Amino acid sequence: MATTYDFPSDLLAGQEELHQVRAELSALLKRLPWSVEPLDGFSDDNGWRKVERPASPGWTADEQAEVEKLRQREHELAVFVSTHRYWSGLAGPERVAARSGLKHAHEAPPEETGGTP
Repeated sequence: MATTYDFPSDLLAGQEELHQVRAELSALLKRLPWSVEPLDGFSDDNGWRKVERPASPGWTADEQAEVEKLRQREHELAVFVSTHRYWSGLAGPERVAARSGLKHAHEAPPEETGGTP
């Protein structure tokens, strides 16, 4: 049976928001053009694989601001979670296991399969 940890609510909330911000940032970056600045497209087949990119119109000022805002919030949350006072009560492998547990605390626990009655 896996060890369960009694994480403080502010730490759980910080980790959950960190997951949300990272997902939002990832989705935004996938929607944006590949280059921040306007650039011509290119095709290069001299490397170990062919690389092609269409012309990029670049990012608008609003898009750049949104990416910066999300990256800043991601950084703030990562610092909050990693330096939380909760970790000072754990040492070595237990701290590592607890940190891994926190990263997955938002997931539903796996169904326990019982034996035959």
